[in-house]
Formats: sequence, structure tokens, C-alpha cells
Amino acid sequence: MSGEVLAHSPIEKPKIAIAVKVLFTVFMLVLVPIYLKDYGPTNFLYFCDVALIMTLVALWREDPLWASMPTVGILLPQTIWMADFLAGVFGFNLLGMTTYMFDPNLPLFTRGLSFFHFWLPILLIWVTWRLGYDRRALPAWTACAWILMVVCYFFMPAPPPPKDNPNLPVNINFVYGPSGQKAQEWLPESVFFGLVMVGMPLLVYTPTHLLLRKLFPRAKTGVV
Repeated sequence: MSGEVLAHSPIEKPKIAIAVKVLFTVFMLVLVPIYLKDYGPTNFLYFCDVALIMTLVALWREDPLWASMPTVGILLPQTIWMADFLAGVFGFNLLGMTTYMFDPNLPLFTRGLSFFHFWLPILLIWVTWRLGYDRRALPAWTACAWILMVVCYFFMPAPPPPKDNPNLPVNINFVYGPSGQKAQEWLPESVFFGLVMVGMPLLVYTPTHLLLRKLFPRAKTGVV
């Protein structure tokens, strides 16, 4: 009887094409060693780089939570990155976030790899739509982001980068201010850091969560 049930049980088709999984994996196999060489391991504390790793897991596991978390975390900031990059293409300096993409002193191939900031949010939107939006993503990503910000504030260097190692990641995740060249001076460091810890979930993650919750299909494993 059990064999008969199994024989007639429908096999669920993968929701993400194997070609997408393989191409993304190849990209990661290229990016990781080059970033380790050019920037060092602390570069992978950036939210966007953590999002890359989560996306890799999400693609192979087809896990909606692993896809939803980086979507909540980086969709809004990376959309701003996209706008800043497009402005730079047409010769305008919008926010200065992407000036390094036009710096001839940086290897073109490395800058090309960094273009993932442009296409990753688009990929995440598609993957999250395919898998469904898991509503646990907001608290899960917030907890992850808080851990990363605490590590970056207390253990990673403040700006500016040292002259003998200009590619060293500093002010990771902007816990010292919006500039990679100097810390902000408007507020005491600890006050600014506290505002970042509170402001990111309230002003960035929560609005994104509400939008995804409203527009995207709900993942079967998500909570109400």
C-alpha cells in the first residue's frame, strides 16, 4: 500500500533552474578568492557580501527564508546603489556611493565583479517571488544585521583606510558614518551607532518587509 502511494505521489519540480544555480555558483567561485586577495576576509562582513552567501544557499536549498532575508536587508540600499551607478554612467554625482566603479586605478575585472550590487537585488526579487516571501525574514535579518554591526563597530577599523593598505575595508556597514574616508562628526560615536542600530530596522528593513508581504506570494513555511 505504501509503495502504491509513493508511486502515485507527485514529484515537486525545482522552482529554480539548475542553470541559474550553476551560473551563480561559478560567479561565487570567481569572486570569493579575488575579494579575499584584493580586500581581505573582513570584506565579507558587508551586508551585500553576506547577501551573496545567503543567496547561494537559497538557490541550492530553494529555501524561502534564506532568499527573503537578504531581500529584506539589501533591496532598498542596493536600489539606491543602482540609481547612483546609473547617474555616474551619465556623468552625474548623485551620492558618491559608486565612484569606485569608475576609478581607473582599480582593476577593471574587480570592478566588474562589484557590478553584482546592480543585478543581485533583481535576482533576489525573482528568487523570492519564485519561492515565496517568508515573513520571518524581518526578525531574522534584523538579528543578523545587529550582530554584523556590533562586530564592525567594536572590532573593525574606523575610517580612513591606512595609506599602506588603501583597500582595507573600514567603516564596514557605515557604522561610523556615511563616508569611507572619515567618521561622522555630527554626533558622539556611540549615539550615532545606536541610531544606526535602531534606524536600519525601522527605516529600511520594515518598509521593505511590508512591501514584500503585500505584493509577494507567501512562502508555505512562513508565519502568518
